[in-house]
Amino acid sequence: MVAVRVRRCGGRAVLLEVDDAAGVAAVVAAVRDAALPEVRELVPAARTVLVEVATGAATERVVQVARAADAAAGEAGTGTVHTLPVTYDGADLALVAETAGLSVDEVVALHSGAEYRVDFCGFAPGFGYLSGLPEPLRQPRLESSRTAVPAGSVGIADVYSCVYPRRSPGGWRLIGRTDTVLFDPDADPPALFTPGDRVRFEPR
Repeated sequence: MVAVRVRRCGGRAVLLEVDDAAGVAAVVAAVRDAALPEVRELVPAARTVLVEVATGAATERVVQVARAADAAAGEAGTGTVHTLPVTYDGADLALVAETAGLSVDEVVALHSGAEYRVDFCGFAPGFGYLSGLPEPLRQPRLESSRTAVPAGSVGIADVYSCVYPRRSPGGWRLIGRTDTVLFDPDADPPALFTPGDRVRFEPR
């Protein structure tokens, strides 16, 4: 079971606080699998899951399901795996290698050799926080953010990797780029990533 702390959010939602990303995945999996008719939306984050229910519906069953979640249930995720071709020529690639005490080739091998999980999405539409970054590559964000990061830029920060879905400001360390479209408002669904998906990066 997962330790869940409940915070009410108005009359139509509850914020479920857990201890880690694995707890988030387990709670999301449990609530999705329960297929409760009152649930309208699930919004996972780093350590929380916001659950919105229909107008007039109670949240008690949501809380019961969340508290009964199997701690290992979230490991299966959605079953969807995305493989993104990446050109490793990012502006911070040499900095990442120097900071890690590795060669550029070793950074590329480590980053592309891991499988990542979409823990949650945020910051911008289609922006996924991808856990699974190998420990030697875990580094802080840049001291000063860039005012514009090109769409498709692949970055790392802390324990996560990411791909910028569109041109935007950002402070992640950039190590490469992909042509894969992560967010298309005309597509169904518009975002490529869903929490629980897996992601692999393939050097090109």
